[in-house]
Amino acid sequence: MENPESDIFTIPPGGRRSHGKVTLAEVAARAGVATMTVSRLLRAPQSVRPGTAERILLALRETGYAPNKQAGSLASGRSAMVAVLIPSVANSIFAETIQGLSDTLQPAGLELMLAPSGYSHDREENQLRALLGWAPAAVVVTGRHHSPGSIQLMRRAREAGTPVIEMWDKHPETAEFTQIGFNHHEVGQVMARHLLDCGYDDLIFLDSGVVQDYRAHERGQGFLQAARQAGAKVRIVTAASIEPMAAGRLAIQGMTASQRPRAIAFANDHLAVGALLQALDMQIELPQQLALLGFGDFPIASQLGGGLSTLAVPRQQIGQECGRSILSALNLPMPDDETRPAPMPLEPRLVIRQTT
Repeated sequence: MENPESDIFTIPPGGRRSHGKVTLAEVAARAGVATMTVSRLLRAPQSVRPGTAERILLALRETGYAPNKQAGSLASGRSAMVAVLIPSVANSIFAETIQGLSDTLQPAGLELMLAPSGYSHDREENQLRALLGWAPAAVVVTGRHHSPGSIQLMRRAREAGTPVIEMWDKHPETAEFTQIGFNHHEVGQVMARHLLDCGYDDLIFLDSGVVQDYRAHERGQGFLQAARQAGAKVRIVTAASIEPMAAGRLAIQGMTASQRPRAIAFANDHLAVGALLQALDMQIELPQQLALLGFGDFPIASQLGGGLSTLAVPRQQIGQECGRSILSALNLPMPDDETRPAPMPLEPRLVIRQTT
């Protein structure tokens, strides 16, 4: 049974109590409500009437509290935190996914513990081991490629009743954990077919220079397969391991007019934007002399000239669906948008602009 009296909050220096602690009972007394009402507000704000919620929030602000999450996890066996491991916080392609996940979980009282792995399997394993020590309510990792140690940790977490999700990937025929995303090999095929349908039969896929960016590599292999099946001239070129836009520029700089293919597809929009800017600097006519196709539909893709053709990825929707899966597994209330239409498949869609 819930015991709100066991929740302890800390007052910052300068607070009113010499021992620096305040209980829910003291907050409740200040707001003129029962301790259970304060507890309910903290766990499900939408369940408390607005006028009452306003008084409680004022009391919480006046005490300057911070919840003791460790005490809460000791009582329930599970914290109110969700562990989320992503390759990079610097890569904007994951930002909207994290926001969608956070926005979906927060009304149910769940917050994120975020860890960037830097595309390193060893680092991901170390982070996963550390985060599991905090008894997270759920675990979300990026992709389906992990070290053997990480897979063992994920299995043990699942066996202990912790939901485990692999996001940004979808291979149901080999899936061991819940997967929410799409098949990158198939997306690479879509990219190749678009360029082939435009009449381009001399193609390059500029792949990510990050060795463990497996999703980009799978798109490249799908691209290669579809182009070869169509009888096109095709090859994969690996981008330099430098800042992506600079790598995209360098790829175009390194090609003479006779070496340039008819069209280039890119592992991501940052590479493609760098190539586009370099092509403009070199007065290469797009798409008459060179067609470019990105991946991600980053905001900058629509702002350069007539825009970069690309694939738009449902970044925020992936995060939202991960959040709903966690709430369902934990038997927590869903967001208020349950009247929404059935979600569309999480497949990237072509956005055709000037460069193809």
